[in-house]
Amino acid sequence: MIIKECLIASKTNYFKLIGGANINMEKFLKLSVEDIITHLKVSFQMPSILEAIATQKIIADTAEKVGIELSVEELQQSADSMRFANRLLKADDTWNWLQKHYLTIDDFEEVAKSNLLHMKLAEHLFADKVEPFFYAHKIDYTGAATYEVILDDEDLALELFYALQEGEISFQEIARQYIQSPETRRAGGYQGIRYRSEFRPEIAAAVFAATPPQLLKPIITPKGVHIIAVEEIITPELDESRRVQILKDFFTHWLQQQITNLEIVAELSQNDNSSSELPRPA
Repeated sequence: MIIKECLIASKTNYFKLIGGANINMEKFLKLSVEDIITHLKVSFQMPSILEAIATQKIIADTAEKVGIELSVEELQQSADSMRFANRLLKADDTWNWLQKHYLTIDDFEEVAKSNLLHMKLAEHLFADKVEPFFYAHKIDYTGAATYEVILDDEDLALELFYALQEGEISFQEIARQYIQSPETRRAGGYQGIRYRSEFRPEIAAAVFAATPPQLLKPIITPKGVHIIAVEEIITPELDESRRVQILKDFFTHWLQQQITNLEIVAELSQNDNSSSELPRPA
């Protein structure tokens, strides 16, 4: 692959640099595979590691069964994307990164291949389900840009609400006086764009029934009395970012189902027949 050719071109210079460095060998610490495995076990990381390995095998096996093929161009693009994501803009940067993560060039290409298989298998299994799902759940993707102040006193909230309606005070003035968080106070109580699921049900019902710009009558919840100004309701579109997220959600759920139905046994010692099974929820 091109990635390998580019890296090999600077390999000589890289090892000259390492060889010429004044390394303090007194600081050298050698760790065995047994040391690493023991740490993973006693730090309770082994189940998640085994699950991650199983996930990769499920993806590879399923991709082979459904006949997914990877072109040289696709693999190169995946490798380039990985280098860009890790800011490996120069060959020497890549060599340093590989050494840090104990990877060879072949390992690097294997990761690029794995990432590509992940994406292509998700497309193969669920691409035709994304659009129907989006339109069936479109209401959940509708967003609202709001300003909010939460008070403890209902009478005070009503007083401020009517003052806002009459233009006797601005929302920013209320925010400066009653919001404790410096960042939110400076933003005048602006909450950003939030989806229906991010609001309490009683607040969501009022917010998404509003005709912006609209000030809502104070709403009481266990958190207090909410004064909310709805600035805009954002109608969702199935853009590329949302399509990828829905595809990812489908694929993640599918993988979780595969793992749940799988018994994972790890042979952690070459010297005996002991094994470790991934614990299953009761």
